[in-house]
Amino acid sequence: MNDESVAEAQIGRPLRSSVDVVARCHLELPVVVAVPPLLDDGTPFPTRYWLTCPLARRRIGTVESGGGVKEAQARIANDPSFAADYENAMDDYRRERDSLVPTEHEGPVPSGGVGGARAGVKCLHAHYADYRAGNQNPVGRQTSPAVDPLNCAMPCVVSEGVSAVRNPEWREPKR
Repeated sequence: MNDESVAEAQIGRPLRSSVDVVARCHLELPVVVAVPPLLDDGTPFPTRYWLTCPLARRRIGTVESGGGVKEAQARIANDPSFAADYENAMDDYRRERDSLVPTEHEGPVPSGGVGGARAGVKCLHAHYADYRAGNQNPVGRQTSPAVDPLNCAMPCVVSEGVSAVRNPEWREPKR
């Protein structure tokens, strides 16, 4: 199985560009992939780090449905140190992504910070992915205890010929 086939099986659809795996789980499967700022068809893509791991996506969905985005927003509003760290993370994210746009590119370019957000927290998945990619994202760090460890007993995807498919035996492990 190649990484792109695994990532496609994890997210349940074809990728729109080549990606690089930047974080793996203990089973050596992708958790986070780096996406270029311009997709193969030239579409600007603001999300530099994409979360592919089904377990992490499911757990973050639970955090979001429980008010996690509002909680992160409140912390940014009420904790000046956290807010400064958040703004630094957003700036770093923009700077890294924007540095990858070819200098000769004349069309539209991606904008915004983590997950394309122009203001505030848009998506905990994108912040956690940025954090798991090794960046100093305080929202991702705050989300991490509700997600980690990614402790699957069996892989979320399996080989089917030369490609990968979701493993029908996979179940969310207990924490």
